[in-house]
Amino acid sequence: MPIFIDRRLNPKDKSLGNRQRFLRRAREDLKRSIRDRVRTGGIAELDREHAVPMPRTGTSEPTFSDAKDSGRRQHILPGNKTFNPGDLVPKPSGGGAGASAPGTSDSEDDFRFVLSREEVLDLFFEDLELPDLVKLSLKQMLSFKPRRAGFAASGAPTNINVGRTMRNSHGRRIALRRPKQAEVEAIARQIAELESKPSAAKTRERIEALREELDRLERRRRRIAYVDPVDIRFNRFDPQPQPNASAVMFCLMDVSGSMGEREKDLAKRFFVLLHLFLTRRYERTEVVFIRHTHEAKEVDEHTFFYHTQSGGTVVSTALEEMHRIIEERYPASEWNIYAAQASDGDNFATDSERCIELLDRKLMRLCQYFAYVEIIDERESHIFGSTENGTSLWRAYNAVDGKWPNFQMRRIAAPADIYPVFRELFARQPALRKSA
Repeated sequence: MPIFIDRRLNPKDKSLGNRQRFLRRAREDLKRSIRDRVRTGGIAELDREHAVPMPRTGTSEPTFSDAKDSGRRQHILPGNKTFNPGDLVPKPSGGGAGASAPGTSDSEDDFRFVLSREEVLDLFFEDLELPDLVKLSLKQMLSFKPRRAGFAASGAPTNINVGRTMRNSHGRRIALRRPKQAEVEAIARQIAELESKPSAAKTRERIEALREELDRLERRRRRIAYVDPVDIRFNRFDPQPQPNASAVMFCLMDVSGSMGEREKDLAKRFFVLLHLFLTRRYERTEVVFIRHTHEAKEVDEHTFFYHTQSGGTVVSTALEEMHRIIEERYPASEWNIYAAQASDGDNFATDSERCIELLDRKLMRLCQYFAYVEIIDERESHIFGSTENGTSLWRAYNAVDGKWPNFQMRRIAAPADIYPVFRELFARQPALRKSA
């Protein structure tokens, strides 16, 4: 029977190969379990490890067995003292494995698989991306990151691969039959024992023969080096080009008096999910946080999520602040600019017209993508089913949505809506073409 031994090293004594195979096989079940948890409102728990329940049927590993239609087989089967050929086996009472019905038989719970934080985020965000991400004026400027590419016979001393070098040395010494240290020491011990005995003609001849053999072995060991320059191998690194595209995401949140605790909580949950997505998928993405009432101000992450400031509502101030920051720090010729805005849509009609003007004449020409999320009352979600109905700001943005393909707008009424809306806004899709 063949025996397969996997000698690949695993970090921290974990069976990494088996773990990765299980993740690939159970990927859909794991993703479904994580998404169900997020839909219930547990977005804050996404940034940690998860114990995901899995059906027992999904935990089996492939095995090797004899072919039943070929080869010679000899079986040794255990006997029993209870049944004879032809007897019927009684059906166990109660539920089977994993059953929830009461009974007297033993059962097994579903298998619980613990996912690390990195695995959770990889599965959750694997098919999401920033739409229409381009390099703009930096498309000819590439940064290079070294990547392991095997071994080389030359290189810097700091890159010597000791394991491969000693393996080559050992193979060369075996091939050239270099005398071992144990052989030299054994002959030296024999010479010492013979010299301690009374001198005799045969003893002296034996000593001389051993000394000649010892001299021959030592000369051969000196000629065949323990580590020869031909054995040395260096880790080889090839420069891998990395796109040098820079991106900035503007997070605009309405914190005016019309935004109650429920509305602010839903908006913050959406931005928490967005922030996790950006920090996980993109290394060079900056995030700019803007809070607004009747005034808009750029704030840090902690203030954005936890400050309790409130006031009147003038949405255009957030767009003006965003445009000011772009002009000062993020030239559109060098940066991919994105924006996500959350509001309850309560705004003055005249200011909503001002928002249309700012988006049409300035921001949409600079942005790669602009997403607007409106927080609505659960009791009124059925009333606003049509895009033509809704608040003053929703109707104004609806005009922008029809003109600019890189503008998207959605509504959120409950925590369970956050994840589906987020996927609709950032699911991987063909690149959008910017309007002139």
